[in-house]
Amino acid sequence: MKNIFVKGTSVNLVSENGPYVILIHGLGLNKDMWEWQTRDLSKNYSLITYDLIGHGESKDPEQNLNLEIFSDQIFEIIEHLSLDKIALVGFSLGGMIARKFALKYNDRLWALAILNSAHKRTKKAKEAVQLRVNSVIENGPQSTIEDALERWFTKNFREKNPIIMDRIRKWVLANKKEVYPKAYQVLVDGVDELLQTPLSINCPTLVLTGDEDFGNSPEMSQEISKQILKSQLEILPGMRHMALIEDFQKVNKILSEFLLGTLNS
Repeated sequence: MKNIFVKGTSVNLVSENGPYVILIHGLGLNKDMWEWQTRDLSKNYSLITYDLIGHGESKDPEQNLNLEIFSDQIFEIIEHLSLDKIALVGFSLGGMIARKFALKYNDRLWALAILNSAHKRTKKAKEAVQLRVNSVIENGPQSTIEDALERWFTKNFREKNPIIMDRIRKWVLANKKEVYPKAYQVLVDGVDELLQTPLSINCPTLVLTGDEDFGNSPEMSQEISKQILKSQLEILPGMRHMALIEDFQKVNKILSEFLLGTLNS
């Protein structure tokens, strides 16, 4: 693995074994969250992970954040590395960023995967996310982390995997109180940037969520899939937000088959 910095973005070149795939982590996390995927995917792909602006080892934002800024961060990476076409795999907020990138730079993609990502919310649901943002503004990331872990993992997995829970807890708590809300607000406002129908995304796309991911529900994924002409929808039974960790074998299998099928089509 090789670590480089691209205009303040911490980038890991995980492997160089084929077509390029960039993995986009979710809110409050960092590039290390993909360790459950990189072992499998690095066998056949050149994998790149990176820290979003305001996360991990990347630079803090100089202004309020939005999907445009986050998507341009990816463009800076691929330009720096002189990459032609890439596949994007985005989780949660990363799935929103991936869609924004696809709308702006569609000709740079050979595949797109949107994992556990939000679509249009009801007024009540949007207010609930805004309340969490407000709580973080006032009290920092510790004010939302325990509720988040309950939303992200099934009770059985949480109880059997305290080490994983503690690791993810530390990732979230490492976020700066003055920076974290800027990214969190994008979860509230960014969805509106992605509601055009259909989305002008022409590459093969995988849309995936868990049937117990209530904040990024099957209904949301169904609507995202309807927006994208060449899309494949996967709903994982009994899984919540962090299916890519809780049942990484299944998620990796779906991802690997999707990417391989895309290349062979």
